[in-house]
Amino acid sequence: MAIFEVKVPQLSESVAEATLLQWKKKVGDAVGQDEILIEIETDKVVLEVPAPSAGVLTEIVVADGGTVVAEQLIAKIDSTAVAAAAPAAAAPAPAAAPAPAKAAAPAAKAGAAAAPSAAKILAEKGVDAGQVAGSGRDGRITKGDALNASAGGAKSAALPSAPIPTGDRPEERVPMSRLRARIAERLLESQANNAILTTFNEVNMGPVIALRNKYKDQFEKTHGVKLGFMSFFVKAATHALKKFPLLNASVDGNDIVYHGYFDIGIAVSSPRGLVVPILRDVDQMNLADIEKKIAQFGTKAREGKLSIEELTGGTFSISNGGVFGSMLSTPIINPPQSAILGIHATKDRAVVENGQVVVRPINYLALSYDHRIIDGREAVLGLVAMKDALEDPSRLLLDL
Repeated sequence: MAIFEVKVPQLSESVAEATLLQWKKKVGDAVGQDEILIEIETDKVVLEVPAPSAGVLTEIVVADGGTVVAEQLIAKIDSTAVAAAAPAAAAPAPAAAPAPAKAAAPAAKAGAAAAPSAAKILAEKGVDAGQVAGSGRDGRITKGDALNASAGGAKSAALPSAPIPTGDRPEERVPMSRLRARIAERLLESQANNAILTTFNEVNMGPVIALRNKYKDQFEKTHGVKLGFMSFFVKAATHALKKFPLLNASVDGNDIVYHGYFDIGIAVSSPRGLVVPILRDVDQMNLADIEKKIAQFGTKAREGKLSIEELTGGTFSISNGGVFGSMLSTPIINPPQSAILGIHATKDRAVVENGQVVVRPINYLALSYDHRIIDGREAVLGLVAMKDALEDPSRLLLDL
């Protein structure tokens, strides 16, 4: 007998513990080497745990929903056993987790792939994923499918997600994911510990739109990626951070830490909630580099593939509420950063130029900053520098 231990992967220093979602195999099942056995949710990412060896899963030490820490033993595989002999060894899996674990859900049937958020919901409901019709790509079970399923029988994936009936006034109670709980904690921390103020300005996006329209086809043909607007905002922000280093600084106790590099976090929506992957050394990136990296982040976020490293750090952030139609917002600083830029939907608006009312594509910019170290002067002038760079993109090329 050769026993291989399945352990929780190494977590980052900022992640103390994680939650097991749903086991993809049950005790007695044959597994292949590197086959994904379970997904583990942290407050940053969902990690996949592969089988260290081919063989038979002989023991599940921590059940679905269990709380675990890095390097903790969660299962065992016998590499010399065969699946036919496994039923004799199949026994109820103990839940030896640091915190009480939820009861294990039935194992998913083959082919019933579920998104991490969906798997967690199904596990909590005790629903067999194999009985749920997935509405996602290749039959993948989405969060909506999971919310719409019940332990008494899965509902059609075509039906919209609805609250669980509890009489004339339906309600549904769903535990926060680790990511959502961490977001809530950090937002409260930010508001409690930072003296947040927000300054606003408006920018005429006409020059950027004209430049993009002129070169977008050639840009995509040359670089293999579409030319969007976010790369211009990133470049404009970096331009301003160079001029006003306090916007790129952070507070550490009674010290101000000036960062000699520019790592900008880009807020991205994912099925699990808002995540902020980091564009590192953006001052050394061109527009194509930025667009490619943002596209990569978007794909990884949708698939739950962002790594902890990609979500750690950052000296400044950009939040784009405009993709959802937001006209104006006051973004909250992402600690320990000291400033964040909020961009919004670009709309044709009436503005006055040289005494005449004209229509221009206007975007309202919002810069939230920590007034403990950033005065209004730096914040306002920093935002004006972003505005000037966007209204005259040649400034970005000439570093003016």
